[in-house]
Amino acid sequence: MTEIAQYVADHADDYVADLTALLKIPSISADSNHKGDMTKAAEWLKARFEAAGLSSEIVPTAGHPIVTAEWCEAEGAPTVMIYGHYDVQPPDPLDLWTTPPFEPDIRDGKIYARGATDDKGQMITHLFGVEAWLKTEGKLPVNVKFIIEGEEEVGSDNLDKYLEEHKETINCDVAVVSDTSQYAPGMPAITYGLRGITACEVTLRGPSKDLHSGMFGGTVANPLTGMSQLLSRLHDLEGRVQVPGFYEDVLELSPEEREEFASLPFNEQEFCEELGVESTFGEAGFTTIERRWARPTCELNGIFGGYSGEGPKTIVPSFCTAKISCRLVPNQNAEKILSQLEVFLRENLPAGLMMEFKTYHGCPAALVDRNSPYLAAARQAISTAFGTEPVLIREGGSIPVVGAFREILGIDTLLLGWGQDTDNLHSPDEHFDLGDFQRGIAASAELWKTLSGI
Repeated sequence: MTEIAQYVADHADDYVADLTALLKIPSISADSNHKGDMTKAAEWLKARFEAAGLSSEIVPTAGHPIVTAEWCEAEGAPTVMIYGHYDVQPPDPLDLWTTPPFEPDIRDGKIYARGATDDKGQMITHLFGVEAWLKTEGKLPVNVKFIIEGEEEVGSDNLDKYLEEHKETINCDVAVVSDTSQYAPGMPAITYGLRGITACEVTLRGPSKDLHSGMFGGTVANPLTGMSQLLSRLHDLEGRVQVPGFYEDVLELSPEEREEFASLPFNEQEFCEELGVESTFGEAGFTTIERRWARPTCELNGIFGGYSGEGPKTIVPSFCTAKISCRLVPNQNAEKILSQLEVFLRENLPAGLMMEFKTYHGCPAALVDRNSPYLAAARQAISTAFGTEPVLIREGGSIPVVGAFREILGIDTLLLGWGQDTDNLHSPDEHFDLGDFQRGIAASAELWKTLSGI
């Protein structure tokens, strides 16, 4: 065992104590009543960075502050930016927690608290990994810059502005983010691809006000009926999107990727049981994993209009609104997809109705070169710390900051998740396995060495 690895092992209890202290701070960014707690969490991080041997600063924003820290004395070595967030989701419903969400509790080798995995526990592994080098060697083999924000759970409204204003001084080679998951217990993973997202809101309008269905039914177009007809045209019976051009820019999976996905342990029946469905459904010709990770979608997220209260109300409603989102894969363009979708909906709009089309901000898909030297360095570090080779996976969700790093800073991101999908992120009884926590710290410490060889 190296001196650095020994240091990490010797300080395991100290790391849990520090994590516990941070988890006790209810840094809920969505709740204005916790503004003071947001400041407290930022101040805690600044003090902890400085205790580890880094220079640190709290940067005010129009919302919650950003905490930065750095050690940049490795001349000629790569510069790594570590991103994370100290804000957490609201803990509601409180009655479904076994123990209070901001009173960390260790049970069966796991620490239970809001933010345990998302993202305080995962983020802080990199602080400890850096500290191990500075306390044993007095230096790092790479330069590191931390950017820890306090608004990830509310949209990161001020992060892009900060990146734009400071991109010359940030000036790094690669980003490291631990806000994803392993593939399964005992199967560490590097996420090399994410789907992007774009969204819109469609409103169909008929009469200027709700009408009596007996007096006016059958004489004017019903927006709910029209919306049902319109949305039914979006997919064929096998789930393939019918919008012309929707698939024309899709980057197809390589045979190697399909083979690797097929080799991953995946039980279709258990998957269905976990979700409470009788069977999977989706685009023909692709496996469930492929559809989740690497195929685009067009999903109806919500529909409302007319009357939905108790008992009957016989009306022809004046409007109906639907919310639609599309998950995008590499090479697809969000603006182009929304334009194609709007044209399709307008061309198929039932007679007698008017349509309003409102767009929302999204983010592009992300894909890291599987042959990247940075990815190879991460594989080596994780193999050493976890004792097994990590699998390469994609994720179906979106992480907008990864797109921002590519667009604003021109860098790729290593998504190195230490948690599990079953850690109850955003749910009651969120937790983090302390074995994974310690292995994450060890992998972080090893990563700075492997990255230094690039």
